Amino acid sequence: MSLFQLDPAAIAERVRAAKAPVNVPSLAASLWRGVIGFTIVSVAGFAPWALFGRWFYQRIGEAGLYSVCAFMFIGLSGLLLHRLIIGPGSLIRFYKLFSIAFASYSIAWIVGWMMLHGHPGSLAGLFAGTALMGWILATAFEARGSVLKVIAALFVLNSLGYFLGGWIEGCLIPMKECSIMGIPLARPAQVMVAKLQWGICYGIGLGAGLGLAFHLCQEPARKLLAVKSKDR
Repeated sequence: MSLFQLDPAAIAERVRAAKAPVNVPSLAASLWRGVIGFTIVSVAGFAPWALFGRWFYQRIGEAGLYSVCAFMFIGLSGLLLHRLIIGPGSLIRFYKLFSIAFASYSIAWIVGWMMLHGHPGSLAGLFAGTALMGWILATAFEARGSVLKVIAALFVLNSLGYFLGGWIEGCLIPMKECSIMGIPLARPAQVMVAKLQWGICYGIGLGAGLGLAFHLCQEPARKLLAVKSKDR
Protein backbone atom coordinates (compact mmCIF):
# COMPACT_ATOMS: atom_id res chain seq x y z
CA MET A 1 0.00 0.00 0.00
CA SER A 2 1.95 3.02 -1.29
CA LEU A 3 -0.59 5.24 0.45
CA PHE A 4 1.13 4.50 3.77
CA GLN A 5 4.78 4.14 2.61
CA LEU A 6 5.35 1.53 5.31
CA ASP A 7 7.08 -1.15 3.28
CA PRO A 8 10.48 -2.25 4.68
CA ALA A 9 12.50 -0.30 2.10
CA ALA A 10 10.59 2.94 2.75
CA ILE A 11 10.97 2.62 6.52
CA ALA A 12 14.70 1.90 6.21
CA GLU A 13 15.17 4.84 3.86
CA ARG A 14 13.47 7.27 6.27
CA VAL A 15 15.59 5.99 9.16
CA ARG A 16 18.82 6.40 7.20
CA ALA A 17 17.82 9.90 6.04
CA ALA A 18 16.87 11.09 9.54
CA LYS A 19 19.08 13.86 10.91
CA ALA A 20 18.95 12.47 14.45
CA PRO A 21 19.42 8.84 15.57
CA VAL A 22 16.17 6.88 15.36
CA ASN A 23 15.09 4.61 18.17
CA VAL A 24 13.93 1.22 16.93
CA PRO A 25 11.53 -0.09 19.61
CA SER A 26 12.16 -3.52 21.05
CA LEU A 27 9.38 -6.05 21.58
CA ALA A 28 9.10 -5.05 25.25
CA ALA A 29 8.98 -1.34 24.38
CA SER A 30 6.29 -1.96 21.76
CA LEU A 31 4.20 -3.97 24.21
CA TRP A 32 4.49 -1.34 26.95
CA ARG A 33 3.65 1.50 24.58
CA GLY A 34 0.69 -0.43 23.23
CA VAL A 35 -0.65 -1.33 26.68
CA ILE A 36 -0.20 2.06 28.36
CA GLY A 37 -1.18 4.16 25.35
CA PHE A 38 -4.20 2.16 24.28
CA THR A 39 -5.49 1.77 27.84
CA ILE A 40 -5.71 5.57 28.06
CA VAL A 41 -7.38 5.65 24.64
CA SER A 42 -9.76 2.88 25.67
CA VAL A 43 -10.97 4.61 28.82
CA ALA A 44 -11.74 7.70 26.73
CA GLY A 45 -13.39 5.51 24.09
CA PHE A 46 -15.59 3.76 26.64
CA ALA A 47 -16.56 7.06 28.29
CA PRO A 48 -19.48 7.91 25.91
CA TRP A 49 -21.04 4.52 26.68
CA ALA A 50 -20.23 4.55 30.40
CA LEU A 51 -21.14 8.18 31.14
CA PHE A 52 -23.69 9.15 28.49
CA GLY A 53 -24.80 5.80 27.06
CA ARG A 54 -28.53 6.24 27.64
CA TRP A 55 -28.51 9.76 26.22
CA PHE A 56 -26.68 8.67 23.03
CA TYR A 57 -28.78 5.50 22.69
CA GLN A 58 -32.06 7.45 22.78
CA ARG A 59 -30.90 9.93 20.12
CA ILE A 60 -28.73 8.00 17.68
CA GLY A 61 -29.36 4.35 18.53
CA GLU A 62 -27.02 1.48 19.39
CA ALA A 63 -24.98 1.61 16.18
CA GLY A 64 -24.65 5.38 16.53
CA LEU A 65 -23.38 5.05 20.10
CA TYR A 66 -20.72 2.54 19.06
CA SER A 67 -19.73 4.83 16.17
CA VAL A 68 -19.14 7.69 18.61
CA CYS A 69 -16.95 5.40 20.72
CA ALA A 70 -14.99 4.33 17.61
CA PHE A 71 -14.42 7.98 16.69
CA MET A 72 -12.92 8.58 20.14
CA PHE A 73 -10.62 5.58 19.74
CA ILE A 74 -9.35 6.71 16.35
CA GLY A 75 -9.00 10.37 17.29
CA LEU A 76 -6.80 9.75 20.33
CA SER A 77 -4.84 6.72 19.18
CA GLY A 78 -2.31 8.50 17.00
CA LEU A 79 -1.13 10.82 19.75
CA LEU A 80 -0.25 7.92 22.05
CA LEU A 81 0.62 5.07 19.70
CA HIS A 82 2.22 6.50 16.57
CA ARG A 83 5.76 5.68 17.77
CA LEU A 84 4.93 2.01 17.33
CA ILE A 85 5.92 2.79 13.73
CA ILE A 86 9.67 2.99 13.19
CA GLY A 87 11.15 6.21 11.87
CA PRO A 88 10.19 9.83 11.21
CA GLY A 89 6.75 10.85 9.98
CA SER A 90 5.02 8.17 12.03
CA LEU A 91 2.11 10.31 13.26
CA ILE A 92 0.34 10.95 9.97
CA ARG A 93 1.09 7.44 8.71
CA PHE A 94 -0.32 5.93 11.89
CA TYR A 95 -3.51 7.96 11.58
CA LYS A 96 -3.97 6.94 7.94
CA LEU A 97 -3.42 3.28 8.69
CA PHE A 98 -5.14 2.98 12.04
CA SER A 99 -8.24 4.93 11.00
CA ILE A 100 -8.87 2.39 8.23
CA ALA A 101 -7.89 -0.61 10.35
CA PHE A 102 -9.92 0.36 13.42
CA ALA A 103 -12.93 1.53 11.42
CA SER A 104 -12.98 -1.88 9.68
CA TYR A 105 -12.59 -3.63 13.03
CA SER A 106 -15.43 -1.56 14.53
CA ILE A 107 -17.83 -2.20 11.65
CA ALA A 108 -17.15 -5.94 11.78
CA TRP A 109 -17.64 -5.98 15.56
CA ILE A 110 -20.89 -3.99 15.36
CA VAL A 111 -22.28 -6.31 12.67
CA GLY A 112 -21.32 -9.44 14.64
CA TRP A 113 -22.77 -8.07 17.86
CA MET A 114 -26.05 -6.81 16.35
CA MET A 115 -26.64 -10.05 14.46
CA LEU A 116 -26.07 -12.47 17.35
CA HIS A 117 -25.77 -10.43 20.58
CA GLY A 118 -24.39 -11.89 23.80
CA HIS A 119 -21.13 -13.81 23.91
CA PRO A 120 -21.61 -15.38 20.44
CA GLY A 121 -22.03 -11.92 18.91
CA SER A 122 -19.03 -10.54 20.77
CA LEU A 123 -16.84 -13.48 19.77
CA ALA A 124 -17.92 -13.33 16.12
CA GLY A 125 -17.35 -9.58 16.03
CA LEU A 126 -13.95 -9.83 17.71
CA PHE A 127 -12.77 -12.52 15.30
CA ALA A 128 -14.02 -10.75 12.18
CA GLY A 129 -12.72 -7.41 13.40
CA THR A 130 -9.25 -8.58 14.36
CA ALA A 131 -8.95 -10.63 11.16
CA LEU A 132 -9.66 -7.51 9.10
CA MET A 133 -7.36 -5.36 11.21
CA GLY A 134 -4.54 -7.90 11.10
CA TRP A 135 -4.80 -8.28 7.33
CA ILE A 136 -4.78 -4.49 6.82
CA LEU A 137 -1.74 -4.01 9.07
CA ALA A 138 0.25 -6.85 7.51
CA THR A 139 -0.59 -5.66 4.00
CA ALA A 140 0.34 -2.05 4.76
CA PHE A 141 3.77 -3.11 6.04
CA GLU A 142 4.19 -5.69 3.25
CA ALA A 143 4.50 -8.40 5.90
CA ARG A 144 1.95 -10.79 4.45
CA GLY A 145 3.96 -13.77 5.65
CA SER A 146 3.18 -12.72 9.23
CA VAL A 147 -0.54 -12.12 8.70
CA LEU A 148 -1.68 -15.23 10.60
CA LYS A 149 0.58 -14.43 13.55
CA VAL A 150 -0.65 -10.83 13.56
CA ILE A 151 -4.31 -11.88 13.48
CA ALA A 152 -3.73 -14.46 16.22
CA ALA A 153 -1.99 -11.92 18.46
CA LEU A 154 -4.79 -9.38 18.02
CA PHE A 155 -7.62 -11.89 18.46
CA VAL A 156 -6.27 -13.74 21.50
CA LEU A 157 -5.11 -10.69 23.46
CA ASN A 158 -8.11 -8.57 22.48
CA SER A 159 -10.53 -11.36 23.48
CA LEU A 160 -8.79 -11.89 26.83
CA GLY A 161 -9.09 -8.21 27.72
CA TYR A 162 -12.64 -7.89 26.43
CA PHE A 163 -14.12 -10.92 28.17
CA LEU A 164 -12.15 -10.37 31.39
CA GLY A 165 -13.52 -6.83 31.51
CA GLY A 166 -17.05 -8.08 30.93
CA TRP A 167 -16.67 -10.71 33.64
CA ILE A 168 -15.39 -8.17 36.18
CA GLU A 169 -18.25 -5.82 35.28
CA GLY A 170 -20.71 -8.65 35.91
CA CYS A 171 -19.13 -9.32 39.31
CA LEU A 172 -19.36 -5.66 40.29
CA ILE A 173 -22.96 -5.19 39.20
CA PRO A 174 -24.44 -8.60 38.35
CA MET A 175 -27.97 -7.23 37.95
CA LYS A 176 -27.34 -3.64 37.00
CA GLU A 177 -30.40 -3.37 34.77
CA CYS A 178 -32.81 -4.90 37.30
CA SER A 179 -34.79 -3.39 40.13
CA ILE A 180 -37.02 -4.57 42.97
CA MET A 181 -40.25 -2.63 43.43
CA GLY A 182 -38.73 0.22 41.44
CA ILE A 183 -35.58 0.44 43.59
CA PRO A 184 -32.37 0.16 41.45
CA LEU A 185 -29.97 -2.56 42.53
CA ALA A 186 -26.92 -0.59 41.36
CA ARG A 187 -26.20 3.09 41.72
CA PRO A 188 -25.42 5.06 38.54
CA ALA A 189 -21.89 5.80 39.76
CA GLN A 190 -21.33 2.09 40.39
CA VAL A 191 -22.47 1.28 36.86
CA MET A 192 -20.17 3.91 35.36
CA VAL A 193 -17.15 2.67 37.31
CA ALA A 194 -17.85 -0.91 36.25
CA LYS A 195 -18.07 0.07 32.59
CA LEU A 196 -14.90 2.15 32.72
CA GLN A 197 -12.94 -0.71 34.29
CA TRP A 198 -14.12 -2.80 31.32
CA GLY A 199 -12.46 -0.15 29.18
CA ILE A 200 -9.24 -0.59 31.15
CA CYS A 201 -9.21 -4.36 30.62
CA TYR A 202 -10.09 -3.95 26.94
CA GLY A 203 -7.32 -1.37 26.54
CA ILE A 204 -4.72 -3.62 28.13
CA GLY A 205 -5.72 -6.57 25.95
CA LEU A 206 -5.97 -4.87 22.57
CA GLY A 207 -3.07 -2.56 23.44
CA ALA A 208 -0.82 -5.57 23.97
CA GLY A 209 -2.14 -7.03 20.74
CA LEU A 210 -1.38 -3.85 18.82
CA GLY A 211 2.11 -3.60 20.28
CA LEU A 212 2.87 -7.17 19.26
CA ALA A 213 1.19 -6.77 15.86
CA PHE A 214 3.17 -3.66 14.90
CA HIS A 215 6.38 -5.34 16.08
CA LEU A 216 5.68 -8.44 13.97
CA CYS A 217 4.73 -6.37 10.92
CA GLN A 218 8.02 -4.43 11.04
CA GLU A 219 10.30 -7.43 11.45
CA PRO A 220 11.38 -7.24 7.76
CA ALA A 221 12.22 -3.54 8.19
CA ARG A 222 14.29 -4.25 11.32
CA LYS A 223 16.19 -6.97 9.47
CA LEU A 224 16.87 -4.61 6.59
CA LEU A 225 18.12 -1.93 8.97
CA ALA A 226 20.37 -4.47 10.70
CA VAL A 227 21.88 -5.51 7.36
CA LYS A 228 22.53 -1.90 6.34
CA SER A 229 24.18 -1.20 9.71
CA LYS A 230 26.56 -4.14 9.21
CA ASP A 231 27.38 -2.94 5.70
CA ARG A 232 28.49 0.38 7.12
